Amino acid sequence: MKGIFKKIAIAAMAAAMLLSVGCGSSSSSKSDASSSKDDSLQKVMDAGKLRLGLDATFKPMGYTDENDKIVGFDIDLAEEVCKRMGIKLEPVGVDWDTKEQDLNADKIDCIWNGLSVSDERKKQMLMSEPYMNNKMVFMVNKDSGIKSKDDLKGKKVAVQNGSTAQDTLKGADIYSDLTVSELGTNVEAIQQLELKMVDAVFLDSVVADYEITSTGKPYETLSDTLYEEQYAVGFKLGANELCKKIEDTLKEMKKDGKTEEIAKKWFGSDVTTIK
Repeated sequence: MKGIFKKIAIAAMAAAMLLSVGCGSSSSSKSDASSSKDDSLQKVMDAGKLRLGLDATFKPMGYTDENDKIVGFDIDLAEEVCKRMGIKLEPVGVDWDTKEQDLNADKIDCIWNGLSVSDERKKQMLMSEPYMNNKMVFMVNKDSGIKSKDDLKGKKVAVQNGSTAQDTLKGADIYSDLTVSELGTNVEAIQQLELKMVDAVFLDSVVADYEITSTGKPYETLSDTLYEEQYAVGFKLGANELCKKIEDTLKEMKKDGKTEEIAKKWFGSDVTTIK
């Protein structure tokens, strides 16, 4: 996959600058029960593994390949983090629409899979400092005649249920002019686009550009961008010690060049933002 994803890198690097919402900040992401003991890191170290929750269809961040192995940019990052912590990584597939419940029920230790930062999510989980930029785009068939957001009026648009793309689309002024199909995964949405069951898919630019570049299918993205955002790692509220450890390890990897090595493997360039 090396060297074929420069388009993704350019799109990601064009997004907004890094927000300051890390584990050590004074944001509302911190647990209200700050007086209780935080053993989140100790539990992971004692277990000898980090259970990473993900939607295993989210290319190129974390997905199941043809050999039934979970791979991706986020997976490679997490594998290196776990190696440096002296533990193993255990990817766990979750329903993206109910991921917060799995986190709060301690079925997983974190959500790390192109998880977009949003004010609503910061009320439900502790979020690390963002490590990558992204934006939301419409992907269409090249022969559709759709060249701008205005051309989508009266058209069918697919979006992943439980995603920030869904929330963004609902808040857009064009929403009332669309027929929206809410699906379980981006894979299903893209399949419907290929079959021309929908006219467009609204999704992360990272996913759209990966699909276009890696498959060679006749898709394109519109220049209209509704929302620019960042990706972060999500933890249960109150898991400040685990969040800080992973955040610090990511910063260490960024400093010594390991993050750039992983990014170049997937995108052809370093698209991360953590310093």
